[in-house]
Amino acid sequence: MRPGESVCGTLDPGTGGQPGLGSLFVVAAPSGAGKTSLVTALLARQPELRLSVSYTTRAPRPGEVDGRDYLFVGRKEFERRREAGEFLEWAEVHDNLYATSRHWIEERIANGVDIVLEIDWQGAVQVRHLYPDAVCIFIVPPSIEALRERLTTRGQDNPQVIEQRLQAAENELAQAYRFEYVIINQDFASALTNLSTVVEVARLRYSRQIARHPEIFAGLGIR
Repeated sequence: MRPGESVCGTLDPGTGGQPGLGSLFVVAAPSGAGKTSLVTALLARQPELRLSVSYTTRAPRPGEVDGRDYLFVGRKEFERRREAGEFLEWAEVHDNLYATSRHWIEERIANGVDIVLEIDWQGAVQVRHLYPDAVCIFIVPPSIEALRERLTTRGQDNPQVIEQRLQAAENELAQAYRFEYVIINQDFASALTNLSTVVEVARLRYSRQIARHPEIFAGLGIR
C-alpha cells in the first residue's frame, strides 16, 4: 500500500461491499494517545452510538469490568473462537490478543445501529476488507514526549512496559497515512469536537442516507 492510500474509505455507489443501514466507525491510536477517553466522551455525547466490546487475553486493569470494558478470555479460548470464525478481526498487541465479534457487528449494522470499534491499526486493515465504507479515524498525540508523560501519569504500567509501548508507538504512528481522518489530541475538548464532527458528517454520506431513507430518495427520483 502506497502513502496516500487509505485503509478505510467511503463506499461509492455501485462498488459493492456491505453498506447495511448502520455506520461503522473504526478508531485506532497508539497506547496513551487518549483513544479510550475520547470514545467514552463521544458515547456520552451521542448515546445512539454503540461501542463494540472486544475480546482480549490480557488481564483486567484496575477498575475494568468483564463484559463492559472487554470480554476477558484465556488464550486457548480466544484461539478456539478465532478458528471457529467468530471474529471480524483480530490482532496481537504487546503480546496480548484482541478481537471483535463478527456476529455482534453484523447484526447491529443490519439493524441500523451505528457502531464504534476501538482497535489496533492491524485490525482496521482486516475490517476494511469486509466493510469498505467503514470510517477510519486515527488519534495521535501532539508529541512523543506528551505520549510518554501520559503513559507515566496514568500509572497502569511499569517503566519497562512504558518504554515498550513508546517503541511500538513509532511503528503505529507510521500507519497514520492509511486512515481517512487523523485527530491530534492536544486539547481534549477540541479533539472530542473533531471526533464528533467526523461521526456526524459520515452519517450524511450517500450510501448511509439512501439506506436509511429509501422512500425519500425514491420520491425524489434519486438512485
